[in-house]
Amino acid sequence: MEKSAMDGWFPGTQSGPMETTETTETFDRLVRAEFRPRGSYLNTASTGLLPARTVTALQEAALLRAEGRPLLPLYEEVEVCRAAYARLAGVPATRVAAGASVAAHTGVIAASLPAGAEVLTPEDDFTSVLNPFHIRGDLKVRTVPLERIAESVRPGTALVAVSAAQSADGRIADLPALREAARAHGARTYVDFSQAAGWLPMAADAYDFTATVSFKWLMGPHGAAFLTVPEDFGGLTPVLAGWVAAERPWDSCYGPVAELAHSARRFDLTHALFTFAGLRRSLELIEELGVEAIHAHDLALADRFRAGLADLGHEPVPAPGSAIVSVPGLGSRQPALSAAGVEVSDRAGNLRAAFHLYNTAADVDRLLAALSG
Repeated sequence: MEKSAMDGWFPGTQSGPMETTETTETFDRLVRAEFRPRGSYLNTASTGLLPARTVTALQEAALLRAEGRPLLPLYEEVEVCRAAYARLAGVPATRVAAGASVAAHTGVIAASLPAGAEVLTPEDDFTSVLNPFHIRGDLKVRTVPLERIAESVRPGTALVAVSAAQSADGRIADLPALREAARAHGARTYVDFSQAAGWLPMAADAYDFTATVSFKWLMGPHGAAFLTVPEDFGGLTPVLAGWVAAERPWDSCYGPVAELAHSARRFDLTHALFTFAGLRRSLELIEELGVEAIHAHDLALADRFRAGLADLGHEPVPAPGSAIVSVPGLGSRQPALSAAGVEVSDRAGNLRAAFHLYNTAADVDRLLAALSG
């Protein structure tokens, strides 16, 4: 990598190279060993890049199937991923369910609410966080601007559902304020960390329910998602339970499940085995690098981009502390940027750039140069 591409590479840098330390050298070495993007990939908010170790694990898992060998080792990968995600989320593994999508997890939560219950949500949050509550038809779904979500909790609010970071523009919810307001009024909380887990430190124990997909900032394959629940399951009924939700799955393949798992595994959905085989390696990489280091790295690049936008006369959506930067009115530039080797998103007319551990200051400068032209 050329020296100019190293400018701002390490965590906490915005301009100029950071003093070399053992920690930053390790970060750089690990990242360079795992990623070789062909262009400037700034679209993690849509899909994260797969580390090399993850690609290898996927290939090895596929060979098991192709060669007719037993797939039992892949089931063990699910439990390794469950434990790794639990460490990332800050909860015991017994509180983590392994599923396939946030929408399915939201659906289980929606099914647990009594008719007429009030659900408070932000305007234009991601559909998977909201739609199952609307589909019920007999719930009172109240929508307010994200900035007013905490102050809008009131007596009678049964549940507050919100993304930690907004998919459309990267705005971060004031989760501490929301948590206190919910406690004050006896409301439960449901937080989707899909646009946050992997770069934003999280504490799932602070909320009743949380969910996350695997294929964005966790850099895993599609097909896996996690749900965290309270120790007492928070009143949820495992309405999607199949054989893997049993206390003894291999004894529960036929007929009704006689005994559900004593842990959050009762909310598991049939596992996408190849996905979990790959995801294990992605989660290992995140643990090796450390979320705090990734957080500092990602924010340094996002802030570099914000500063460059100001120089160009553009004003992004205010989202301090976010690794996602959304610029109104520039979404139409996405096809031309993609053709030039810079991958971003067009979301509701906004240009959305998302900065993750495999990005460098050179990627930021390349995007700014393209926008200036």
